[in-house]
Parts: sequence; structure tokens; C-alpha cells
Amino acid sequence: MRPTLNIVGAGHVGRALGRLFHAHAVFALQDVLARSHASAEDAVAFIGAGRALAQASELRPAAVWMLAVGDDQIGPACAALAATGVLKGAIVFHCSGAKASNELDTARQAGAHVASIHPVRSFADPAAVAANFAGTWCGVEGDEAALASLRPAFEAIGARLVAIDPAAKTVYHAASVFAANYLVTVLDAALRAYTAAGVPPGVARELAQPLASEAMANVFRLGAPAALSGPVARGDRDTVKRQQAALHDWDAPTGALYAALVEATQALAERKRRGDA
Repeated sequence: MRPTLNIVGAGHVGRALGRLFHAHAVFALQDVLARSHASAEDAVAFIGAGRALAQASELRPAAVWMLAVGDDQIGPACAALAATGVLKGAIVFHCSGAKASNELDTARQAGAHVASIHPVRSFADPAAVAANFAGTWCGVEGDEAALASLRPAFEAIGARLVAIDPAAKTVYHAASVFAANYLVTVLDAALRAYTAAGVPPGVARELAQPLASEAMANVFRLGAPAALSGPVARGDRDTVKRQQAALHDWDAPTGALYAALVEATQALAERKRRGDA
């Protein structure tokens, strides 16, 4: 008999994982709680199972609880559930990359086993995630009693699991920010600098794309030190200084971004000279 699952939070993550757990018959979807009944009904329709709720008081006990709420709501939502007494003996997990499993301490104190399972991918399109989840890496940490059940559950929907240090959870999440969000910021600076030099925006994207694509391919094929090229890697300090000054004169924030990256790039260049992997 499949263990029952309650989902608290009916956003993109809750919907996508809920559909996957239901489609792969991992859990028996029971209750889905959202801020509004309409949102909960939409989530249940997307998942294909479950009972839509907008009141926490209507939640039934379940073997497993997934808190798919915003980072700042994990602690309060967990505390509210723990106060009702429904979590004793259950497994409670959240999907945040920024918060560790100790955010669920009130559930642990109420007799539950807790964990954090963080899928390392964007959930902007829940339907696409559910259709193409296989191979997704998930960072996991928490009580072994919880992970003993959650590891096979996530593996059943195609996840690849990697254990992470809960004490370094913020650094772990920052890694994803660097790999995704800040990469976009740096590319935006490149595109704006091209257009400042008179290059049409469409052509600017065509200029930047092969540079960015090849650099990324080299990082993942050779490692970051070996992939580094350009004036910092060559030790061309005069060029770096001229570029930094020109960017500052054109757009001070972009100049500051360039300057902030120089020291880190110099350290990377030194690793390249040493032959570090």
C-alpha cells in the first residue's frame, strides 16, 4: 500500500512534484493545501489527484508531508502544523535550496522525521518539469529515518541524489545563483556593452552567443581553470585597467561589476598557471 502524501503549497514546485509522485504511483496523494480554494483546485487538477483545501484545520494525518511553500514560510507553516499534533511519526520535508532541514525543527520536536530535498532546476514551467524530470539532480540532507524513505521515492521519479552539508546550505544555494542568475547578469552586461559600441542588439546577441556557448562548453569539458582565456589569463594588466576605466566612464555599475570580477578571475588564472583541475 502506498504511503499517503499531503502537500502544503500549491505553487510550481508542489504541482510538478505532486504530478510526478502520482504518475509514478510513489505516494497516494491525499490533501493539497493552498492559500485559496481556487488555487488548491487548480493544483489538484494539474496533479490529477488529491483533495483541494484552503484551511489547514481540514488536513488529515498523512505518512509524508511536503512543504512546497516559499522559503520564509517554511518555518511558520511547519510550526502551525506541528501545533495541531498531526505530524507525530510522519516524514516532513521541504524543497528549498536556501534553507536547511533544521527549518523543520518544530516538526522534529512534534515527533516527525525531517529532511530537505532540493531539485536543482527551474520550475518556471511545471508541465515541462514533470515531463522531463528524469536525470534532475537533487541536493538532500536531513534525518536518516526520513531520507531512507525519500531517497527511493525521488529515485522513482527519475531524480539523481547528492548529499550536501546542511551547515553549508546557503553556500550550496549560492552556487546555483552563480550558475544561473548571475550568469544572466554578466551576459546582460556584455550585450549592453556591445550596443554601447554601436552594435545593433540582434547582432550583439549573435556576437555573444558563440563566445558564451564555447566558454561554457569548455568549463564543463575541461574545468574552469583550463577554460579561462582573455586579458586577465594572459596577465595583460594594462588592457584590464583600460577596460575597467572605459566601462566606469560609460556606466558606473557595469564598471563596478567588471572590477569585482577581476580579483576572482586573477585567482582562477593562477590556478590555471599551476595546472589545477
